Amino acid sequence: MIVALPGIDDCDQARRLVGREIAVRREQLPEPARGHYYWSDLVGLEVVTLGGQRLGRVERLLETGANDVLVVRGERERLIPFVPGAQVRRVDLEAGVVEVDWDPEF
Repeated sequence: MIVALPGIDDCDQARRLVGREIAVRREQLPEPARGHYYWSDLVGLEVVTLGGQRLGRVERLLETGANDVLVVRGERERLIPFVPGAQVRRVDLEAGVVEVDWDPEF
């Protein structure tokens, strides 16, 4: 994402902000394209297998070199690759559910 901040008009001013956090309100962000999600929209969703077994809730996401990873916390922690069409079969934000093709024993 690229942002413009009031009063930050050149590289020297911007350099002073390196390492600092900036925030925007969710409603200021553009709507993601179909099949794309903001991480903050996924956190807290319930994760269920194709067979309906509940694995827990998305606690956070990790960025890796290959793909993003759902950190799912239930009776134990699971790391599930966020690969739409493979491990992640369906995301229903309204229902609050992520359906995954994942072996619950893994």
